[in-house]
Amino acid sequence: MTMTEQPSDEFVRLAGPFRRELLTHCYRMLGSVQDAEDLVQETYLRAWRSYGDFEGRASMRTWLYRIATNACLNALRNGGRRVLPAGLGGPISDPGAIVPHDPEIPWLEPIADEQADPAAIVAGRAGLRLALIAALQHLPARQRTVLILRDVLAWSAEETGEALGISATAVHSTLQRARARLDRLDPAIDEIAEPSEPERRDLLDRYTDAFERADIAALARLLTEDAVWQMPPTPSWFAGRDAVLRLLEARLRKERIRLVPVRANGQPGFAMYLNGEAFAIQVVTLRGSAIAAVTAFHTPALVDRFGLPRRL
Repeated sequence: MTMTEQPSDEFVRLAGPFRRELLTHCYRMLGSVQDAEDLVQETYLRAWRSYGDFEGRASMRTWLYRIATNACLNALRNGGRRVLPAGLGGPISDPGAIVPHDPEIPWLEPIADEQADPAAIVAGRAGLRLALIAALQHLPARQRTVLILRDVLAWSAEETGEALGISATAVHSTLQRARARLDRLDPAIDEIAEPSEPERRDLLDRYTDAFERADIAALARLLTEDAVWQMPPTPSWFAGRDAVLRLLEARLRKERIRLVPVRANGQPGFAMYLNGEAFAIQVVTLRGSAIAAVTAFHTPALVDRFGLPRRL
């Protein structure tokens, strides 16, 4: 602390730079940007109140992560896990059988790249891919926490145990169970081969053009055979190119559509507008030179988080 610096000023200077990565950490834990923002605020409030007792035995970053982690664990004890439709039941193939929106289900949310920790966006399995965040929500809270601290943040077993109040041996066994369960939930999570940047741009440009023109034949050439389409807060989802194309053919030709590129969860995406009104945020998963999955979050207010207007 400098001669003219007050303790509160020093705290802001030292703790402030970690806000985005703490938000990313809480989002991984909770699957909700809004909940993560609330927990980051709580973390900073707790840390500020106890800053006078901070003796520097751990780094400021580690200290804040410990507070945030335990705040998230407390929140998880009081709430259910957040899900995507594929985590609730099997797919359907008839667009006429879609179940209405269910706002009572705690749905997983996307996070805009502009909000997230830049280091996490390019960190592969340790990043923010939507499939990983969805899989993490299926782990028990303690397993989820240990996996994130050990495999994502690269904390030692001793550091993790100290933060959670358990032994290093317990950390090792919990981590093994978490890894095994995560592999069962999504065994291909490490195997996503994305195209090169020029191929990616070309693929997304062709998708935008075909989607806006409701060109079903062109969309068929862009989707993988096992493509998946989800639309939270609608519990129904579609699996397989043919089923997805039946959905798109039933839906796209009824509206005037525009797609605006965004980035979410370190993946390409689009804000979708119907007749000029915000309608959804699509998060797109690419595999090779094709589209393997689209998760279209049918929540118009999400465009606010991407700095876009509700109406074009």
